[in-house]
This record gives sequence, structure tokens and C-alpha cells, in this order.
Amino acid sequence: MTGYSLVLWVIIGGLAGWLTGMLLRGRGYGCIGNVVVGIIGAVIGGWLFRIVNIDEALPGLIGSLFTAIVGAVLLITVLSLLTERRR
Repeated sequence: MTGYSLVLWVIIGGLAGWLTGMLLRGRGYGCIGNVVVGIIGAVIGGWLFRIVNIDEALPGLIGSLFTAIVGAVLLITVLSLLTERRR
């Protein structure tokens, strides 16, 4: 992984985390939280899209951002369901 691709991962992760926070909470998760949620979301979204065989239908930065947002929404939804059951 080059320095350029690492920077892109962080930027896309931060943007995806922030957008997910805006969609689900009305605000982001903080700078570090946005990046973490977005990067984990990108991994989950990439894995999910590969399973359903649509990963090549979403090329480029916009596709990566969309994939990260879908994964981050899924991550936050599952985490919120798990924490709801604990209460």
C-alpha cells in the first residue's frame, strides 16, 4: 500500500463515517470516530459487495465511497441493535 492509497483510505473513511453519522445520528462521530467507522464500513461493504458480486459495478472513488457508506450503515445498525438488547 502506497502513501497515496493510505491517504485516500483515510479521506474516504472519514467522509463515509461522517455521512453515516449524519444519516443515522444527525451528526458525525468525531474526526477519529468518522475515520474508524468509515474504514471498517469500507471493509464490510467491500466484503458484502463481493459476496453478491456487484463490487465491479461500482468503480472509482464514488463507488468506494458508496461501498464504505453502505458498510458503515450496516455496522452502526448492527451495533445499535446489539446495544439495545443489552439494556
